[in-house]
Amino acid sequence: MMQRDDIETFANHIGGRWETEPETMPATNPATGEPIGRLPRSSRETARRAIAAARQAQPGWAATPVWERARACLAIAAQIDGARDRIARTLSLEQGKPFKEAQGEVGKAADGFRLAAELVKQLGGETLPAEDPSKLVLTLRQPRGVYAVITPWNFPVNIPVEYLAPGIATGNAIVWVPAPTTSMAAVELMRAIEAAGLPPGVVNLVIGEGAVVGDEIVAHPDTNGIGFTGSPATGQRIAERGAGKPMLLELGGNGPVLVFADADLDRAAAAAAGGAFFNAGQVCAATGRVLAHRSIVEPLAQRLVEHARAHKLGDPLQQGTTMGPLNNPKVAAKVREHVEDAVARGATVLAGGRPRPDLGSELFFEPTVITGVTREMKINREETFGPVVPVVAFDDDEEALDLALDTEHGLSVGVFTADMDRALRFGEAIPAGIVNVNAGSTYWELHLPFGGGSGTRSGIGRLGGRHTLEAMTELKMISITRTGK
Repeated sequence: MMQRDDIETFANHIGGRWETEPETMPATNPATGEPIGRLPRSSRETARRAIAAARQAQPGWAATPVWERARACLAIAAQIDGARDRIARTLSLEQGKPFKEAQGEVGKAADGFRLAAELVKQLGGETLPAEDPSKLVLTLRQPRGVYAVITPWNFPVNIPVEYLAPGIATGNAIVWVPAPTTSMAAVELMRAIEAAGLPPGVVNLVIGEGAVVGDEIVAHPDTNGIGFTGSPATGQRIAERGAGKPMLLELGGNGPVLVFADADLDRAAAAAAGGAFFNAGQVCAATGRVLAHRSIVEPLAQRLVEHARAHKLGDPLQQGTTMGPLNNPKVAAKVREHVEDAVARGATVLAGGRPRPDLGSELFFEPTVITGVTREMKINREETFGPVVPVVAFDDDEEALDLALDTEHGLSVGVFTADMDRALRFGEAIPAGIVNVNAGSTYWELHLPFGGGSGTRSGIGRLGGRHTLEAMTELKMISITRTGK
């Protein structure tokens, strides 16, 4: 493919200045395969300069009064609001999600800064009793320092804000490495941050390959904390490279949606399909698999098929499109592999199941419903990260729980039943960070805790609201000894 001369070359943002890099890499439209920009292929030295800029800026930003930091977050939110359609168009063009979904994501990003602005003003310590009567003991929260933040391509505006807004509000400085396939959207967000007048070096954007610049910021001794959203395999490597540093790791899932015989099937089907097809299924809390009582598999599957066929697959910038392409060849290959493996092992495709290169690129894949899925199939055991609903039948509560527990993941679960005793039993027994009763696995709001269960491959810590602000600050104890008589 020939390189066009009219596409923009993008830059890093380090210490308050935009800086180009000698080496570049292409940005590509997943709906067409066409080049849409040139991105920096940054070096470790560039990452180190960004860390130095953050290290220099952080003490002054930490000393800035909290009300002023809160006003800075509100100013960023206003800049995002003002540029919403431009940011959303870039996001849609580069990531592949429909423009309306992209607009919603950008709006949530602005809300994230507004939420951080309010919550940071309520973030405080406490006084504690002491056995020694001469002691007054209190606690306070201080920023950790320089945060290394690495973010994914599926929500390239909203997920960064889940780290950036709390980090900025609490007085940290940030070195941010976005996913290469959606770094144009990262530049748009950085432009909004810059326009809000944040001091130079408080947020630094470094674009490049994760194995190079991501590894550098994680392992560097001058970064004090790590925020990462992405795959379990990459998260494990980050945990090893950054050992000893506080970490927020959100690592994905294979969340089951359990549907019992007494469930409202219309509600369950709408939620399960919504969780599987939103953002073309490229959601960590997506409907990874539907576990359905055998007596209702057929009527539930019929409803799921109706939802699948209601989607219009096509150009994400075209009005009326409800599902765009998958973001990159690697994820598209995995979706095809999972569907082919299931069919080869005896599953039945009721809707979709095919790539649609006739729509413009090999990355389009039809909304898919598959029944007859069994334990050993890859689509049941692994995170597919595509627009597929696999349906697994169970005969009783014991088997349902056994199927739900048969995974390494533990992020988010949906349970549909009219029996609240059953719902609570399953909610307590499944080691997931989120259990939604009579709602799909994707339900979450910005102020709520979000993260994986202990002992699973779904991560460490909690994002959302005050939970992130607390994680990105250090709790310090101060004791004062009374010396007066």
